[in-house]
Amino acid sequence: MEIKVNFLDKLRLEAKFDDFTVIADQPIRYKGDGSAPGPFDYFLASSALCAAYFVKLYCDTRNISTENIRLSQNNIVDPENRYQQIFKIQLELPADISEKDRQGMLRSIDRCTVKKVVQAGPDFVIEEVASLDADAQALLTLNPDTDARTYIAGKDLPLEQTIANMSALLAGLGIKIEIASWRNIVPNVWSLHIRDAHSPMCFTNGKGSTKESALASALGEYIERLSCNHFYAGSYWGQDIANAAFVHYPEERWFKPGKKDTLPREILDDYCLDIYDADGELRGSHLIDTNSGNTERGICALPYVRRSDGETVYFPSNLIENLFVSNGMSAGNTLVEAQVQCLSEIFERAVKREIIEGEICLPDVPQDVLAKFPGIVAGIKGLEEQGFPVLVKDASLGGVYPVMCVTLMNPRTGGVFASFGAHPSLQVALERSLTELMQGRSFEGLNDLPPPTFTSEAVTEPNNFVEHFIDSSGIVSWRFFSAKADYDFVEWDFSGQGERSNAEEAAALFGILDAMGKEVYTAVYDHLGATACRILVPGYSEVYPVEDLVWDNTNKALLFREDVLNIHRLDDERLEELLERLENNELDEHSDIATLIGIEFDENTVWGQLSVLELKLLINLALQQLESAQELVGAFLQYNDNTVERKLFYQAMQAVLEVALDDEMELDDYVANFRRMFGDARMDAVLGSVDGSVRFAGLTPTSMALEGLDRHQRLLDSYKKLHAARARAAVK
Repeated sequence: MEIKVNFLDKLRLEAKFDDFTVIADQPIRYKGDGSAPGPFDYFLASSALCAAYFVKLYCDTRNISTENIRLSQNNIVDPENRYQQIFKIQLELPADISEKDRQGMLRSIDRCTVKKVVQAGPDFVIEEVASLDADAQALLTLNPDTDARTYIAGKDLPLEQTIANMSALLAGLGIKIEIASWRNIVPNVWSLHIRDAHSPMCFTNGKGSTKESALASALGEYIERLSCNHFYAGSYWGQDIANAAFVHYPEERWFKPGKKDTLPREILDDYCLDIYDADGELRGSHLIDTNSGNTERGICALPYVRRSDGETVYFPSNLIENLFVSNGMSAGNTLVEAQVQCLSEIFERAVKREIIEGEICLPDVPQDVLAKFPGIVAGIKGLEEQGFPVLVKDASLGGVYPVMCVTLMNPRTGGVFASFGAHPSLQVALERSLTELMQGRSFEGLNDLPPPTFTSEAVTEPNNFVEHFIDSSGIVSWRFFSAKADYDFVEWDFSGQGERSNAEEAAALFGILDAMGKEVYTAVYDHLGATACRILVPGYSEVYPVEDLVWDNTNKALLFREDVLNIHRLDDERLEELLERLENNELDEHSDIATLIGIEFDENTVWGQLSVLELKLLINLALQQLESAQELVGAFLQYNDNTVERKLFYQAMQAVLEVALDDEMELDDYVANFRRMFGDARMDAVLGSVDGSVRFAGLTPTSMALEGLDRHQRLLDSYKKLHAARARAAVK
């Protein structure tokens, strides 16, 4: 994690990281003002807080109340060496806690990350650099031996060279990648989380059977998502980008909707129109680009090559963002390597969907076949030794598709997790299923898995597949676990041989789609210096339902974005109009405004927590529509999971509105005790909101210029690096 420190007045310091700011000072005896804890005080507190976190985690997963549990830490300083200290952590537990749980809590403290790092003895590198921002890739501490040549299936270059090339490319873009975490809790299953140190919203997870393969996976996914703009999907890119020569890519084209908002003739083709406009309801305005919000330019469309005849077909960027999300994108050392990964991912998700929604029971992989892959067997054994039964299934549906499945059961909670993996090689597909299962997860993370169900509607509901797509945490049917399989096991193999194996494998995977009668469209993105591609298979590789283009399109942000960002400047008439739009567009009242308008607010602010319901509430208060506001306050307090501060604000608001709207009570009779209960600052905001002198309490003013939105500006900084690189590539 990158922590930037600013020097304030006297001895005060400001550390900024992610969305947080920490102030440190020195005690008066050391010539400070004592206005904040000192740096060493924060260090001491970190180990105590970390220990308490693991105790809380232990208790929460077992429904043990922490009400009467107390924890303390004391540091004992060696009189002859003040740097030699003992940290004594003590835990006070109620008498009714079982001996098993007492020992479990003590063991949980032993897992404290701060403790383990201190015990391991971190290394410190202290150096001068010409520019902090330019020192990219300094945090990728895994430096493979440049003389080593480790080849794995699917890669056209050794892992060492792959990592070096990808790291250099990101450094050249000015993106500082940091490794936020590593996990290796069962044998031969590695995962890590990497992110942009400046813009941590840009992150990926990697997985593999070794730490090098996991790092290559994470870097490859990072570059694919840069190349395909996935990190910035749904976000507003600002007025400068919206009016630039290009918004997404130099080769994009813009088309105006026809008369009566009809679709331009230049976009899509007949095959796609039969899928995306089967009922004739799709309009040009549905396809306006969300990221630029530039309705005057029309529809931004990106060129894709139709595989059947090599013709170029223009797909609206809006359609791709709404329906395909990140499915079918990849970066590789070569184009065929990237194509194999794209197609494998498409089959993995489509076949998973068919199996889950069809409640198909898959055949077990025989033990003699599993025994051919001792590394995978060791990883499965590691899970089962922790008390998690594992089922290994052939998901090829009779040898038709290159897909495998590893399913984990959690007897402690009754939850299950079905993880799928795909690749032309059965071994690689199986390895991916296993590593996907534990990617970024701890054993405690497996306690949140949903139980299976016999209710078919629950597994066929579209949002269930979305949950499976995001992190495989959706619901699975109990029928999946029947001993009577719907298909026979097939020891399939779609892999190629020799130096051209990826080319052969890509051809084989394309051939499966050809046999299914699917049209395939491909775009190649090499503006950033990497080889990346995106493959669309209409009617097969979409993640969200086609109807979302009409009924739940991300560009509904354009109905709200400008007015919400300018909300402090709106007069009553425009506020009435905004409120009407919020009420008439079938929005989920508990959805967040940040997602609705595509702005990355600091999640620790009122803006970051703001829901549609709360915004409507605040508008009603600004319009002095107190009865409506009172109804919404009740709904907010009943259903919203907001910060303690915001809940107290609305508790005070509810009390004041009860009095203000009652003809028999006088507010002045209650204000003094309201202030004693809720405090003067909070009551000033509440009373001002009710009498109209305070509007939109807690929301700092901003505008379409995005001033004050540091988190969103950091996201835009990241995108502008790509935009500049693409502009340079276009000139060349």
